[in-house]
Amino acid sequence: MNALNPIPAPARRGNEVILDISNLRVSFGGGDDPAVILDDISLSVRRAETLSIVGESGCGKSMLSLAIMGLVPSPGVTTGAIHYEGQNLLALGPAGMRGMRGGKIGMVFQEPMTSLNPLLRVGFQIVEAMRVHDRVSSNRTLKARAIAAMEQVRIPGAEQRFNEFPHQLSGGMRQRIAIAMAIACEPDILIADEPTTALDVTVQAEILQLLRELQRKNHMAIILITHDLGVVAEMADNVAVMYAGQLIEYASCRALFDDPRHPYTLGLLGSIPRMEREEPRLLAIEGAVPPAAQMPAGCRFHPRCVFMEQDCVHRRPLPASNQDAHLTACFHIPLAGEPS
Repeated sequence: MNALNPIPAPARRGNEVILDISNLRVSFGGGDDPAVILDDISLSVRRAETLSIVGESGCGKSMLSLAIMGLVPSPGVTTGAIHYEGQNLLALGPAGMRGMRGGKIGMVFQEPMTSLNPLLRVGFQIVEAMRVHDRVSSNRTLKARAIAAMEQVRIPGAEQRFNEFPHQLSGGMRQRIAIAMAIACEPDILIADEPTTALDVTVQAEILQLLRELQRKNHMAIILITHDLGVVAEMADNVAVMYAGQLIEYASCRALFDDPRHPYTLGLLGSIPRMEREEPRLLAIEGAVPPAAQMPAGCRFHPRCVFMEQDCVHRRPLPASNQDAHLTACFHIPLAGEPS
């Protein structure tokens, strides 16, 4: 039985599961000791839900998004199952996934300056993304739809911007182009990988508001990958916390912020500046995420954990839910949940 079976958490808008990830594992390198980047991940995403994936750099957040999109780089080996409306995406093969990407599942990549082709006009790139799924419509029709998508993401003067190159646009405008490409075919799921990185605060707020509006209009699910807990608090229905390639906590957004249970989550939330905090300094988690090829046995967080005991060194913790929708992989939930 999977040690991290997902426990359904309440979403604000509907309960239809649209994406179901079971026992997902991504590894690199052959032999008896491959580097395991994602280890036994199980998650469910509901229609019109915003699920936020959080964790430090190197914890596997972006690899999870690539696995969903069928873009794990060679020679990566992916096992388990990713079901979209009952169909296992891992069994589709390259041709089948081309039909899914953009059409059913869209993605906004982390760096729009590097994900957009610098040699092609941005409008042409949107048209090409649509042409993969529509080989019947004329160029004029596709151009009109591309301009409509640009207008939908609030790009002023969309007809003129259609013919510009990425370097002629600001960072916020490039991000809007990336979102327009991702939603042009009206996908059911949008994966947004760090959509506000390197943007100023005002533009960040505009992008987040845009994503909310698109979600309401299109009734689509959003998988929001971020390390910014402020963005999580503002956007998420449910939150999955990752550490060293594993899921360690899963809860509704309110439950996670009101009652964090895993020591790692406590450390993440303790690093947020708060006006009411009495302690003179922010909390810090000592150490760093271990390399994929050197993962410790037992609980992968135990070398950095203040609650570490001998059990943690040798055994991987099973989830504890306390009969609610809050999933935590820790032997010491009562200790970890005590007020500091």
